[in-house]
Amino acid sequence: MIESLATTLPHFRNTNSGQFFLMAGPCVIEGEDMALRIAERVKHMTDKLQIPYIFKGSYRKANRSRLDSFTGIGDETALRILQKVGREIGVPTVTDIHESEEAALAAEYVDVLQIPAFLCRQTDLLVAAAKTGKVVNVKKGQFLSGESMQFAVDKIQQSGNAHVILTDRGNSFGYSDLVVDFRNLPAMRSFGVPVVMDVTHSLQRPNQASGVTGGQPALIETIAKAAIAVGADGLFIETHPTPATAKSDGANMLALDQLEDLLVKLTRVREAVR
Repeated sequence: MIESLATTLPHFRNTNSGQFFLMAGPCVIEGEDMALRIAERVKHMTDKLQIPYIFKGSYRKANRSRLDSFTGIGDETALRILQKVGREIGVPTVTDIHESEEAALAAEYVDVLQIPAFLCRQTDLLVAAAKTGKVVNVKKGQFLSGESMQFAVDKIQQSGNAHVILTDRGNSFGYSDLVVDFRNLPAMRSFGVPVVMDVTHSLQRPNQASGVTGGQPALIETIAKAAIAVGADGLFIETHPTPATAKSDGANMLALDQLEDLLVKLTRVREAVR
């Protein structure tokens, strides 16, 4: 799985390590200095542990609960920062797109285009992403089974792009909670594509009365270990130097200082189940 993905990403390294790969970074690009510092620190950790690393950061948040929520620092500004991270730190990068017109623009700056979970059935968006030739990471909708993601894979592959990743980020459980059904990981893996567990978003507590999404970061290690144990090819973890001051999704982020210890534990889990 990782090897086939790596052929499309020139900077995707350590593919023979036998480890999971990691998508990690802030929820949204808040500024150049912070993005570079996070990417550099995570790359230092992952190089030591031989974990292939993709830097993640949204260039714009189009799905916030409230009108006054932070959405970004400007599209082209944020995209240029993502491009600079890729070039200076030497890692591939991933960002979300929300509408079909964004695909070609974002593809000029990043290596992987990500489809948000709520939009995973939007045919025009999937086709537009596919036609860029970039790797396309589709997050499974909170309202869908793993088996139903076959159709998202088909839309991209039948549009001429074989490079698909599927990511689970939990399933809705009532109005204000999510649960992880780990059966979805092997179900999606059966399609022959790499499968990722979005550890931090799966611990969100959405639809809060305040209009600010809550979270359960104390369970990050639990979800991550379980995902590796059942065969996830990769993990998606949002991290920030100070989650309490993050401009988006701070309630479910992992503090950057805690990431390396978690990764060490997860490599041991991977070794145990290989």
